Amino acid sequence: MTQPLDRSIDRRAFLARAAALATASAAGATVALPAMAAAADPRTASETARRRGPALDRPNAYARPRPEALADPTELTIAEAGWLIRAGKLSPEELVEAHLARIATYDGVYRAFNLVLADAAVAAARAASRGPRRGVLHGIPLAVKDNYYTEGVRTTANSFLFQDFVPPYDATAVARLKASGAVVLGKTQMGPLATTRATTPAGVVTTVNAWAPTSPGVDPGGSSTGSATAVAGRMAVSGIGTQTGGSITSPSNAQGLTGLKPTMGRVSAAGIIPLTYTRDHPGPLARDAKDAAIMLTAMAGEDPADPRSQGLPDVPDLIDAATPVLQRNRVRLRWNTRVGVLPGFTDGTSATALARQAYLAKLAAIPGVTLVDVPLPEEWSLLTGGTFNNVRLPERSEPFMPYLRTDLRAFGVTLTSWLQGALMGGNEFITGQRAKLVLLERVLDGLFGACDVVVQTDPVPFDIIGLPEIAFPIGFTDAGLPIGTILGGLPYAEDRLLSVVAAYQAVTDWHLRRPADPPTAAARTRAAEAPRLTAEQVAELTQ
Repeated sequence: MTQPLDRSIDRRAFLARAAALATASAAGATVALPAMAAAADPRTASETARRRGPALDRPNAYARPRPEALADPTELTIAEAGWLIRAGKLSPEELVEAHLARIATYDGVYRAFNLVLADAAVAAARAASRGPRRGVLHGIPLAVKDNYYTEGVRTTANSFLFQDFVPPYDATAVARLKASGAVVLGKTQMGPLATTRATTPAGVVTTVNAWAPTSPGVDPGGSSTGSATAVAGRMAVSGIGTQTGGSITSPSNAQGLTGLKPTMGRVSAAGIIPLTYTRDHPGPLARDAKDAAIMLTAMAGEDPADPRSQGLPDVPDLIDAATPVLQRNRVRLRWNTRVGVLPGFTDGTSATALARQAYLAKLAAIPGVTLVDVPLPEEWSLLTGGTFNNVRLPERSEPFMPYLRTDLRAFGVTLTSWLQGALMGGNEFITGQRAKLVLLERVLDGLFGACDVVVQTDPVPFDIIGLPEIAFPIGFTDAGLPIGTILGGLPYAEDRLLSVVAAYQAVTDWHLRRPADPPTAAARTRAAEAPRLTAEQVAELTQ
């Protein structure tokens, strides 16, 4: 059995790379970053693309569908739908049309999509039905967050600034998914310029939580809100989002999904409207660990258009990692893993505390898991709090300075954070970058000296330092809303995170539960009921 990638990563090299990335951000320049792996052959990008195909067509990428999923194609996971398509029992066209039918029926309530590409999706599905099969993603309908470039298709980032922008090419991640056979159903709602939950540029709430579709006040998570609601509401098999401050993990936890934020650079951010250069992480929002592994396998790899993606270790076998291991008919971890538990993680008697207690007990019962109490690194609250976290703001303001000088109204309800970034002093920014490196060093050498993965109560600390995280469901509140949790890992250790979650999901069913269909009549009253976020609220919530 192969070892997880985190066993071979040089932590000091990752720290040096983070320092260089911070320097590049401060200089406003695109520079070559220190390699984490041996010097790459010039053919690396094409070789990576060539290997991706077989990786997505291995037997363990597919799963025999559950009986309850056979009656409704929109209930299928990627692995299950791929199994049916490969077996000739379901066509890509049938799968896409089933999801388009749900969009037509229910998206008036959910409002997950900015734009539905129905004709193009059906045409792509028909082409997939006629063409050679490309692996488990062949013919799978996906939802794409509206900050990813899509060739010839309006890409707005839910903003006034980009309301008429039509990119001439696909983002690298979108291009790779399409090359793997996936079908784009449409572009999804998001927080304006990726800042909050999905709203209009003026702050009027749009997308709702699929588990509370008639209650716009229930948080659906952001900023990848539309992709999460599209997947949770069975209007797409899977989706993609971006994370700068919890924008994949938060909506995944809010809506019962498995969301994977990879290590910085693991997925190219080329062709994505930027928010923060050193913290933008593209990744999947999926139904389970296997689907997240399939999506990341297709998306990941070196890209000449993004220096952050270059010189990294090879993408490990994520699909294998997300395949549960059975020993004497009992699930065990693929690799023995120390799970770090932070102080206070299970304290209290709230529904969340009780769910966390049950989650750790279930996890501890899986052979190969060892729970380890770990202390927070020194000065954790200071290094992860608002003062140093705010050094991300100049990074988002700098590319948009021409617009800030000429038309403040173009930033809509998000203006405050952009002005804060523009007005922050250089000394504060440099001090913040140094604080980031101190935090990273203490996490790598201190926290991970005692564990292999660690429970998280807040995604932001690992967003600051670019480490991977996976969100997944562990229960429900008394009101029927999902309760989720997050695990964080070492650099490029997505394989170990997936292995832990896959084992947990093999012995629980939280990830299999779906929300009830909303009453379609609710669509008629949604516009009148939708709350509006103020500039102050947006400044407080901004990613």
